[in-house]
Amino acid sequence: MLLTVYIAGFPVVKRVIIAGAGGRDFHNFLTYFRDNPEYEVVAFTAAQIPGIERRRFPPELAGPRYPLGIPIYPESELPRLIKEFRVDEVVLSYSDLTYEDVGRLASIVLASGASFRLLSPFDTMLRSIKPVIAVTAVRTGAGKSTVSRAIVRELVKRGVRVVPIRHPMAYGDLVKSAVQIFRSEDDFERFGVTIEEREEYEQYIRLGLPVLAGVDYRRILVEAERMGDVILWDGGNNDCPFLKFDYMITVADAMRPGQEVGAYPGEVNVRLANAVVVNKVSRARKEDVEKVVANVRKVNPKAKILLADMEVTVEKPELIKGKRVAVVEDSPSVTHGGLPYGAGYVAAEKYGAAQIVDPRPYAVGIIKAMLEEYKHMGPVVPSTGYSPEQIADLNETLRRMDVDAIVLGTPADISKLLKVGVPVLKVYWELRVVEGPSIEELVDELLERVGVL
Repeated sequence: MLLTVYIAGFPVVKRVIIAGAGGRDFHNFLTYFRDNPEYEVVAFTAAQIPGIERRRFPPELAGPRYPLGIPIYPESELPRLIKEFRVDEVVLSYSDLTYEDVGRLASIVLASGASFRLLSPFDTMLRSIKPVIAVTAVRTGAGKSTVSRAIVRELVKRGVRVVPIRHPMAYGDLVKSAVQIFRSEDDFERFGVTIEEREEYEQYIRLGLPVLAGVDYRRILVEAERMGDVILWDGGNNDCPFLKFDYMITVADAMRPGQEVGAYPGEVNVRLANAVVVNKVSRARKEDVEKVVANVRKVNPKAKILLADMEVTVEKPELIKGKRVAVVEDSPSVTHGGLPYGAGYVAAEKYGAAQIVDPRPYAVGIIKAMLEEYKHMGPVVPSTGYSPEQIADLNETLRRMDVDAIVLGTPADISKLLKVGVPVLKVYWELRVVEGPSIEELVDELLERVGVL
């Protein structure tokens, strides 16, 4: 028999910690726990992103049941917190994990005396009055951005007003960031966004589209519905959509075979998908491409499968050929995403760099810490920059490397943030379908399904 206790006059049955990373965790709280009298959320824990713990989810967003807000602790303190707060249940609310990672976290929680729980994505999906197409992935760095851009261009070409909603990266002032609408790069300064946020929003601004993100996705969705005919959900990491979708495309990575059925919640996305894009096929071994396709067909035989590449280009390739270069890559992809390198390294090889300089002997601060923690990383520099101090560490590392040029393999052009004294060359990449249905055919299927135009 459960003993019901009360807080602020409301009955509470279970004391909960939400384990997160500054995004999905807050969405799960706001949609499932905030107004549910059967639960008291006593804390969040934070992982993956350096420097986002030791703060508080604000009372303005937490609601009347939490007049002091909710504290956020490092995940490393989870066993202590479970005992100290007499926690009944820990809810995993972040993504880009192997099944081994999930099992280990579950073991820590269970051994500490609490239950371990995964919410169904349908428990927290918001329903829109507009058609929704979702782009998700198997792992970070699979190439979602190329697919999202291709979808957006095709919709715009047909006269459809498409509004992208991006998965949250709630690292700054949470109250001010509750609803964010980015229409120009000036808005980056207004909201004080991190490098990672720039990397995800800038592509839409270059296409002349607004992009919405933030913390409170009920309010964000209302704004998006006012602005467009179709909503594009642009997923983060390999997380599941926050919106109930009409059509979903999942991006798999031919260079990481097995992740499509070995990563959480990436496999969930494969099983939910209407279509799966197997990306980077030209750089992968034939047997690895075949393994990915076979795994997808095994768990989702109804999904359409596209084989695709990312075509990499760079301005002024003559500044790379025969030169010593430093390569800066998208930080999430080469850290918790598990990739050894990304588009920057591919471009440096393609255009004949004499040497890709290893940053390890020169790294300082957060860059040194990232390289030490993620030992799989190749001779590349992660674009970690969640604070001015971390951006300073990135600059100092690059200045120490004594190179002829910087090859910037991040989705955003962060060259304005780099003060390095050598040319900074931005790498671009676009989707090219080499086998299977075209993007045009997928958009046809979506529009026919929802009756738009």
